[in-house]
Amino acid sequence: MTDARGWLARIRALPLPGTIRVMNVCGGHERSITMAGLRGALPDQVELIPGPGCPVCVCPEEDLYAAIQLARRQDVIVAAFGDMLRVPCNAPKSEPRSLEQARAAGGDVRPLSSPEEVLPIARDNPGHEVVFFAAGFETTVAPVAALVAQGLEADLPSNLSILLSGRLTWPAVAMLLDSGTPGFDALIAPGHVSTVMGPEEWTFVSERHGIPAAVAGFTPESLLAAMYSVLRQVIEKRPFLDNCYPQLVRPGGNPTARQTLERVMDVVDANWRGIGIIPSSGFALSAECGSLDARLRFGIEPDEDRKRAGEMPPGCDCARVVLGKIYPNECDLYGKACTPRKPIGPCMVSDEGACRIWWASGVRD
Repeated sequence: MTDARGWLARIRALPLPGTIRVMNVCGGHERSITMAGLRGALPDQVELIPGPGCPVCVCPEEDLYAAIQLARRQDVIVAAFGDMLRVPCNAPKSEPRSLEQARAAGGDVRPLSSPEEVLPIARDNPGHEVVFFAAGFETTVAPVAALVAQGLEADLPSNLSILLSGRLTWPAVAMLLDSGTPGFDALIAPGHVSTVMGPEEWTFVSERHGIPAAVAGFTPESLLAAMYSVLRQVIEKRPFLDNCYPQLVRPGGNPTARQTLERVMDVVDANWRGIGIIPSSGFALSAECGSLDARLRFGIEPDEDRKRAGEMPPGCDCARVVLGKIYPNECDLYGKACTPRKPIGPCMVSDEGACRIWWASGVRD
């Protein structure tokens, strides 16, 4: 098996025709690339671009606002994955602007690391409504779907509901490619999403748009193998989808997870924070599971009167970072008003946010 040094040697030996822009879709990939120093190790002609791989960054601002408002109620406990607690929304200065601030103001907000952890919270607090604010991509939504499926086969606590904010990854890349100015020449597709959904979701990149693509894992070896593959495809003008993560990625993905998703979720048009509506890019609970839908239980509807509803905070360029239009340190707020200690935008909050990753790796300029 070729190690990282071997893949680097192969890449450096390629007759690169000029600058080749390679986008990675996954926040985990961006973390591995940055922490391993791969940008500095690759030839200067290879430009690595972080893409739309952070579910926290694109979670609709209105969903976050709704979760905060629920957390301000005395009869409600809000549970959410830890990254979501510090994400700011565009609330009036007199109100909490994050779930963390809502908790500091007396709200009952509890961090989770897995969906199953919400069950004992609901069972131990029968006098409260417990809302699970579930934001994430396919790999996060799949275990949420498994939790929902339990409710079809056995009784879940009657005080439990789900505020779902799930997204699919490939439609965001499709939107970029359909725009005519995608900003990249090759794509590294996400290994964990392909493990669940199958690599076939990404064949449209090469078949429809003629852009090289490769599925990668999270080690430097797997990432460099994928980069070598797409660079060779560019040179040979022979685009296809390569699977450089065969240890876990299989044709068809995980059949059980996919069947569960199809059983309890609908795919709908969905809003991405700061970007707008992307067709067929969101998960919603199916009508059969409506009793678990917090939006129906609490009558949650978008507040169109709220200023900057759905947008990034003022001055924040997270949306362009997510779309690969600029690098994190090209945002005017990066490292100045916006740091991990005092984040302005969601990209500086999440461990999968490009701004947070770059800051953690020492990028200060």
